Amino acid sequence: MDIEAVRTFVAAADAGRFQDAAAELAVTQQGVSKRIATLEKTLGVRLFTRTGRGTQLTIDGQAFLPHARALLRAEERAVASVRPGRRALRVDVIGRRLGPAVLLGDFHRACPEAELDVVTLVDAEAAVEAIRSGTIDASFRAVTMPGRQLPDDIGAARVFDEPVQLLTGPAHELAAARTVTPAELVGHRIWMPGLVPGTESDAFYDDLAAAFGLTIEITGPDFGTEPLLDTLAGSRSLATFVGEHTRLVWPADQDLRRIAVRDPTPVYPHSLVWHRDNPHPTLAALRDHLRSGRFPHTDAETWTPTWAQGAGPLRTPPPTTC
Repeated sequence: MDIEAVRTFVAAADAGRFQDAAAELAVTQQGVSKRIATLEKTLGVRLFTRTGRGTQLTIDGQAFLPHARALLRAEERAVASVRPGRRALRVDVIGRRLGPAVLLGDFHRACPEAELDVVTLVDAEAAVEAIRSGTIDASFRAVTMPGRQLPDDIGAARVFDEPVQLLTGPAHELAAARTVTPAELVGHRIWMPGLVPGTESDAFYDDLAAAFGLTIEITGPDFGTEPLLDTLAGSRSLATFVGEHTRLVWPADQDLRRIAVRDPTPVYPHSLVWHRDNPHPTLAALRDHLRSGRFPHTDAETWTPTWAQGAGPLRTPPPTTC
């Protein structure tokens, strides 16, 4: 059903004359007549009769009028639901316990009125496709993957370099250390069963292992975070890598240890990725927030894969407007 014909019908019913409806809608009187005729043909009934003073609704027109008004209200709600600034900003954070979720949570605390819809996608390729199709507005990812350049319509900027830490149980040989170097990890078994081959996380840790001669194993089933922590708590030989801002909670009797890695510090390069034509004002506010200097990393010596250097950092913005 032509929504403009419905709008014209309601305007004519309220005005009582096609001429007045035409003036209200900024169309010709002939245009109003054509729209009404099209609507009557679609419905198979007459909606108006001519009178000496203008037009009058038929019985069918009177029956249709409240439903026509409801259609226009539904159209208004539908348009408002996707109008920039009226719907929630949908953002992919990779995982709800990981650093990007912390960044997004910090933004929400700074701009509590901003509505957010948080999702988790598998990899950068899926995230970029979702951004291009309009399924999501933005994603936190490490870009670009080796051999995978971002499309021209996709923007990306480094927003946070997250230090990587070593996580061990209390019986591990390195458990008492406050810091370790990558060189000191050579020969130790680092177990990361949750890594998915082909993802940017997998590429990051592959390059980290190759750069420093480390042994990173992804063998065995991934039963989730809690079973992994249980295994580490009772192991003398296994450790894993976690981001500094990865949120983990374990029972006190496990006594797990988070150990900083230094000289150099491996940092995971989080970038914000978005469609360049996306006008959502909350997206602009999020970018401003992320480039506000709230997420610095001050270590002088860091390491990150060379492929992650492609997305330049966000520059200092004007004051954030939420």
